[in-house]
Amino acid sequence: MEYFINCNTSSFAVYTGPIDYQKAAHLYRRLGFSASIDTINTATTQSASNLVDALVDQALNTAPTTAPTWADWNNSNYPADDDAARQLQNTQRQEWRLAYSNDMLDNNLKERMSFFWSNHFVTEIDIYECNSFLYHYINCLQRNALGNFKTFVEEIGLTNAMLYYLDGVFNNGNNPNENYGRELYELFTLGEGNNYTEEDIIETARALTGYVERGELGCEPVQFDPTKHDAGTKTIFGQTDTFDYQGVIDNLFAQRSNEIAEFICRKLYEFFVHPDSRDAANNAQTIIDGMAAVFITNNFEIAPVLRQLFKSQHFFDDEAIGVIIKSPFDLYFNLFKETNFTITDTNVSEAVNYSSLLGQTLFEPFDVAGWQRDRSWINTNFMIGRWLTIETILLGFYDSNPEQFREYGIQAADPGGATTNDPAAVATAIVNKILPKGLLTQADYDTAIGIFRDPYEDNGVYEDSPDPNNFSWNMTLPNAPTQVYLLLQHLGRQPEFQLK
Repeated sequence: MEYFINCNTSSFAVYTGPIDYQKAAHLYRRLGFSASIDTINTATTQSASNLVDALVDQALNTAPTTAPTWADWNNSNYPADDDAARQLQNTQRQEWRLAYSNDMLDNNLKERMSFFWSNHFVTEIDIYECNSFLYHYINCLQRNALGNFKTFVEEIGLTNAMLYYLDGVFNNGNNPNENYGRELYELFTLGEGNNYTEEDIIETARALTGYVERGELGCEPVQFDPTKHDAGTKTIFGQTDTFDYQGVIDNLFAQRSNEIAEFICRKLYEFFVHPDSRDAANNAQTIIDGMAAVFITNNFEIAPVLRQLFKSQHFFDDEAIGVIIKSPFDLYFNLFKETNFTITDTNVSEAVNYSSLLGQTLFEPFDVAGWQRDRSWINTNFMIGRWLTIETILLGFYDSNPEQFREYGIQAADPGGATTNDPAAVATAIVNKILPKGLLTQADYDTAIGIFRDPYEDNGVYEDSPDPNNFSWNMTLPNAPTQVYLLLQHLGRQPEFQLK
């Protein structure tokens, strides 16, 4: 797939123009996992500012996923038999994947952000292998997803999942482990090599010592042992003190606020707007600088930055639409939301499993640096996997209820109405609803229209009236669901379908 260069030169000023269907759909595809035609149509009646405020407020007021019964279990709660214990643990993980995935489908920006942070503050459950640790880690992501970033950094570093994943539980005062201190700066707050030294990492590791008491039963919360903490003086970022964990975080945000703001805002820009943020030909750096200023002014609150970004002319510019490659979860969840087909837990679990086959395993990012996104989602094997799995999902929906394809076609054709009888108009409307910027050429549209027409091509229903706008064909005919199904199958293989 061709790489999209960022040509967006629009400003950070508030967008005050009209919100048409394309722009509203763009907002929902980026802020969440898209939305139904009805939801997007409703959005077109609002201003950008009001719509964004409503979505951010909804995210701020959405509760985390309900705690499972095993949220605070340790090994003593599991069967003594190892095989039975592993089977129960695997069942619990599957239940939690389903619960969290359903919330991703339902909670728009809240879970889009918690999922984003899971790829920033990375852990892998196969490393720490404790379901209760997984629950509290995800709960931390959800509670802080749009909150205060400094508080977020403070909390995430002391989750049991992170302490195990980055060796904090082995960070003793007499033998410091530098792993978490290094990643705190390199991956979580500053970026690689960005105004910190190797000595800063060594001294930070000393300050983070002591969180090593792991209990005897396994899967127990890590406790701080003051006898294993290095209480001596340390010099970090030119400041000398008897730093402990809280002191490290306070010093980091006091001494490196500009670097933190720029690093985090660049990641947010690349995730929500365009993966190309460093080309001087676009306005990305100016936008990132504006975001960073909002971040610092608001004492590292995340929500104000998102409000300003999503309301901006830059975000709604045509050059920002359809330029990010869908992740596997986007691929399936966007289809679910946009068609509004009846979704079961089986469908959701299937999408989670397919995402894993395409390189995005829930709760298991690729490594400590996370999924690299965008072009990494596309190679020969992954493309074939995308086509085949989308076709399988669509076939499952069709087999379960073909009439929902008719309903989708009718909705997509509005305001033409349920009885619109121009197949080209209906097919074009479907294309323009399911693809962020439609198809590239008229020849591509002609091919799509031909596929849509095919089930009735030899029946004369397209030619039995001299008025080309008054065919006897319409969306109420028996084969109309098949027409929509065949068109969606065709679109699932197009390059434009891979974009959001």
